[in-house]
Order: sequence, then C-alpha cells, then structure tokens
Amino acid sequence: MPTSVMSTSSGDDGRTPSAAISAAGLRKSYGDKVVLDGIDLHIPAGSVFALLGPNGAGKTTAVKILSTLVTADGGQAQVAGHDVARSPDGVRAAIGVTGQFSAVDGLITGEENMLLMADLHHLSRREGRRVAAELLERFDLTEAAKKPASTYSGGMKRRLDIAMTLVGNPRIIFLDEPTTGLDPRSRHTMWQIIRELVTDGVTVFLTTQYLEEADELADRIAVLHNAGIAAEGTADELKRMIPGGHVRLRFTEPAAYRSAAAALSDITRDDEALALRIPSDGSQRALRSILDRLDSAGIQADELTVHTPDLDDVFFALTGPAEAPTQPSRSSRPTQSEETVR
Repeated sequence: MPTSVMSTSSGDDGRTPSAAISAAGLRKSYGDKVVLDGIDLHIPAGSVFALLGPNGAGKTTAVKILSTLVTADGGQAQVAGHDVARSPDGVRAAIGVTGQFSAVDGLITGEENMLLMADLHHLSRREGRRVAAELLERFDLTEAAKKPASTYSGGMKRRLDIAMTLVGNPRIIFLDEPTTGLDPRSRHTMWQIIRELVTDGVTVFLTTQYLEEADELADRIAVLHNAGIAAEGTADELKRMIPGGHVRLRFTEPAAYRSAAAALSDITRDDEALALRIPSDGSQRALRSILDRLDSAGIQADELTVHTPDLDDVFFALTGPAEAPTQPSRSSRPTQSEETVR
C-alpha cells in the first residue's frame, strides 16, 4: 500500500498552522481501479497548494471529493472547518471550483454568465449587477461583457470562468488544471490572478501538469503517484531530494585547472574542456566551501556554473519517465536550474 510522506511546517509559536483543507486516509476506487489509497493533506489558509501527477493519477478525483462532487470510500476530510461527508452544504458555501472544462455558456454574453451565477448565489438583482461589474473589471473583461462568450479567446473564457467562481466570495478555490491549452501570455495573466487571490487571503488548491506553474505559484507541492502521495514539500525541498546537483568550474589555463583539481576533492575531471564537476546541493554554504578552498589555494576559476535539479527531475524520479507532464515553452526565459557566473 502506498504511503503518504507528510512534511508540514509549524508556525513561529511551534503550532501547526490552521488548515483550510485537511484530509486523513482518503481513499477512492472505481471498480478494481484504486485511485486514492489513503492520502493525507494539510493545507494552511491563505496559501497555494499544487497537486502534481501523471494523467489518471487521481488529481481530479481528489478535487471532486474535497469539493463534495463525489464521495470518498474511506478516510476523513475537512474543508473550511466543515466535514466533507457530514456537512457538504457548509463546504459548498465556502468554496469555488473551476474545473478542467470551462463552465462558461457560450450562447450568452459574459455579463449574462456573471448574472446567472449571481442568481444561483441568491444575490439581489442590484447586488448581483454590482458584483458582476466589479469582477468583470477586475478580470479585464468589461469591454467584452456585452459580447457572446463564444467569441472569447481561450484566455478570456478562463478569466470569465474564474470570475464566475468568485461571485460567491469563496475563501477556498479549487483550480483543476486552469491553464491547460492557454498560450504563454494568457498563462502568465492567470498566474497573476492567482497571486492576487492569495494576497486577498484566498486559499488555492491547484492541480496542474505544468511543472513551471507549480514552481512559480505553489507554497507547497505534492506529487501523486500509484494512488498515494509520493512526496510533499516546498519546491526547494523536493528538488533537494533528487541527486545530481553539482558545481562546474571551467578554466582557460591548464596550470590553474591542475591546481584546482589537486585542491578539491570528490571531483569529476574533463581534461579536454579544462572543467571540474563537484557534487553540490547548490546551497550558499556548499558554494562558499568550494570558493574558500579555491581562495586558500590562490586559484581563480574562469567560469562557475551551479546546476540544481528542477521539478522535471523530481517528477521523473518519483513517477518514472513513461508519462512526462506537459511543459510550456521555456524558449523565452533561461532555465531556473542553471546559473552561470563569469
């Protein structure tokens, strides 16, 4: 049976932060297929939690259980202080859900979509129009508000979808792969919206296949694999779990290269490139140790490059290489896992 690896941090007073979402031993099967096999969660209020995993790993099932859309086979879960099984109405009143597929009705305008949600939340006509107008402005949809939603771009529909989710002023939002299919500009716009929500105190439960997205947004990340949580922690904590980090020193003078090789231990040499590779976790302390040894020997490297594992490495190490998650284009920016100092 898979086991959950929990790693929660305590507050300054030593107590565990209050949880907006918590689960213990959550289980779900469909026929002979075990989807969730006893997962545990503790998600502090006002944070972003990202759940990663291959296709079919159970991410959407977890969202559906926590948002009361399906019933768990076992275990317990609380959302906004309400037991998911015993008080589903309390949970629903506190949350908003944006699924993988847009809930926008393309046959009516953006404004009409918003007013429909206001009616479903039993807002008065006046209050509904005020809330709709404020959210349409916040999500930069005012100019398109009178147009049929079918004419909206993918990014606009996604923004409208989240705006509709916010009509009821939820303090916890489930975003199930919210940027799938969006272009890079729309994806970054969505990231900014999520950051603003958290700044306002909203808790965000995010499922995604974009590892860069989790790295950018999440306070904590869990990797779901084989029906259990394979690992959980901050992005940096997960990256440190994976071996392969190193520092590469390159020299232009053979004499300096040989002196550095003699001064340093546990190295891999590349005599042709005059380069040395030293295992390292990429921390400031490890880097300082290497530089201090070079300084003591009076050696100056011509190039120093720090290589650290990224979330791609974490994902593949925990789930295997067979099912790689979709990645957005990174051609517009340098990789975060490699930094060169000249």
